[in-house]
Amino acid sequence: MSYIIDRRLNGKKKSTVNRQRFLRRYKAHIKKAVGEAMNSRSITDMDKGERISIPTRDINEPVFTHGPGGHVERVLPGNREFIAGDRIPRQGQQGGGGGSGSGASDSGEGMDEFVFQISQEEFLDFMFEGLRLPNMIKRRLAGNESFQVVRAGISNEGTPGRLNVVRSMRAANARRIALTGSKRRSIRELEKELALEESKDPTLRDQRIIDQLNSKIEELHARIGRVPFLDDFDLKYNLLIRQPKPRSRAVMFCLMDVSGSMNQATKDMAKRFFLLLYLFLQRSYEYTEVVFIRHHTSAKEVDEEEFFYSRETGGTIVSSALKLMRRIMRERYPASEWNIYGAQASDGDNWNDDSSTCHKILIDDIMPQVQYYSYVEITPRDHQALWEEYESVRAVFPDHFAMEQIVDVQDIYPVFRQLFSQKVAA
Repeated sequence: MSYIIDRRLNGKKKSTVNRQRFLRRYKAHIKKAVGEAMNSRSITDMDKGERISIPTRDINEPVFTHGPGGHVERVLPGNREFIAGDRIPRQGQQGGGGGSGSGASDSGEGMDEFVFQISQEEFLDFMFEGLRLPNMIKRRLAGNESFQVVRAGISNEGTPGRLNVVRSMRAANARRIALTGSKRRSIRELEKELALEESKDPTLRDQRIIDQLNSKIEELHARIGRVPFLDDFDLKYNLLIRQPKPRSRAVMFCLMDVSGSMNQATKDMAKRFFLLLYLFLQRSYEYTEVVFIRHHTSAKEVDEEEFFYSRETGGTIVSSALKLMRRIMRERYPASEWNIYGAQASDGDNWNDDSSTCHKILIDDIMPQVQYYSYVEITPRDHQALWEEYESVRAVFPDHFAMEQIVDVQDIYPVFRQLFSQKVAA
């Protein structure tokens, strides 16, 4: 067996690179731990880091060994129990165990599971990996923030920080060649005449001509030397301009049922779902707005604090939330400019014939304008009339309408990933 020991000094950011490599290697364990953590955390702790435990059997380091082949003879002294062909049991297969969590034992050795901490950023990266808002295709210019600075060639004016050294030296070299080219040609011709004169027999040389040629050559060299190596005219600068950058504008409508039929446990699960959605939008989309709507017999647009922590309750008329969403869409978010999304959570209970009203509003006014609408029913019971009406909506808009059921807390994160997993735009 061969061991390779890396004795190189740690370079800059080497720890960061090694950590990223480590996270990629144990990605499956981390994603499993993140999913389990989402089921046990309180609402206020959903975006914090997590301690990850990796079984000992999965942290073995790779080693280099000699492959099979060749003729090898070994003499193993002291063997009085085995002959050729016998199977030797591995150490630890018999008698007391030796692993972490293996129970009490009076023999054997083992190692604890490897435990490490991932940061909040890493936790959210794994939580929302592979998720995106479907069908985000509408882009337009909006405000000064949609401009970006880009390279736009070379300029003769600029700040020292934008100096292009290569282009400046190229321009300086071209200027020197242009200004001194004729003088260099004259020098070469004079040097030829001087060499010809000096090659003559000493009795035939004309020293006066040689001196004149040397004087002219020296004068031309002096004139070339007076040409500056770098002139202000040679300086070239990188030209940067502000270029309009179209960006996707999106709005997410969050509709939550807070009626009396929703008990506290059901409301908590709805809040968990919307908190996941809110964290996902904040982390993944810089220019996405969120509209929070709470409803019982009447609907009201609220802020983030009231949406998650208000205790107001009442009867159930789901269409009130859809009507408010329709009105806000018309007043503030025209479908020609915005990617509109909707997410609704309810227990499926609704007042008398109001479910048919919900169906009509969705079919006629909302679904033709939105990119994607998701409905989550939080109930352990059989589906009610609202689910049946929404199934008919899904039949008409199969690519833009999704439905899922949540029975207990363990279903929230898998359902969330199912609703917002990457899909091909229709």
